[in-house]
Amino acid sequence: MNMQAMLKQAQALQKDMLKAKKEIDESEFVGESSLVKVTLKGTKEVVSIKINAQSLDSDDIEALEDMLIVAINQANKKIDDTIESKMGKFGSIPGLF
Repeated sequence: MNMQAMLKQAQALQKDMLKAKKEIDESEFVGESSLVKVTLKGTKEVVSIKINAQSLDSDDIEALEDMLIVAINQANKKIDDTIESKMGKFGSIPGLF
């Protein structure tokens, strides 16, 4: 394979990787627990937090805090899984994402 063909192949790979990353960044991922629903962008930015307040009393504040952590971590895990499934085909490039 000549250098020009390899360069074209590398450019095509880079284009595909950037397209996949953009698709992930623009997607939304939802994590849920019994009282909380958290939505994050693929960039891991929190978009929304919904609390089912009608089933909440003052004693539930600590439990709500724990549920927020669970829901956010669940959404982050979905982002990581999506990144791995879409970007894994490109191999490991340290520091890329």
